Amino acid sequence: MIKLNFPSYQFRFKNSENKMAIFDEIRKKFIILTPEEWVRQHTIQFLIQQKKYPKQLLNAEKQLKVNGLTRRYDIVAYNPDGSINLIVECKAPSIKITQNAFDQIARYNLSLKAEQLMVTNGLNHYFCNLDYEAEKYHFLRDLSTYSI
Repeated sequence: MIKLNFPSYQFRFKNSENKMAIFDEIRKKFIILTPEEWVRQHTIQFLIQQKKYPKQLLNAEKQLKVNGLTRRYDIVAYNPDGSINLIVECKAPSIKITQNAFDQIARYNLSLKAEQLMVTNGLNHYFCNLDYEAEKYHFLRDLSTYSI
């Protein structure tokens, strides 16, 4: 797999039916290793190791309903009170981050109401805080370290 713009992390791999799989410590199972999954696993480790998000407050690859349609978010980080701190949209490294990716995460956020958003393809990372009163998002240089 391609080297991403994250620190180096240790991962567990296994060969499953002639396909490489990577262990997801959030879902607690091996997942077929696709380019997008490679980015997702790096992002999870980035949140845990660099940004100090508690593992038990992270969730990966869950379904949600948006305008009556079933969608699937990549990563959500909760606050201890159950509200959502962060939604992350992961793309494969070959996918350029465009307005479409921001539109996608904004649609998810209509029902999730997160405080922050992150969009990444593993090479480029974009972070923003949401201002619901002004109906704007403010881009950040980096994601802040988790704190209660």
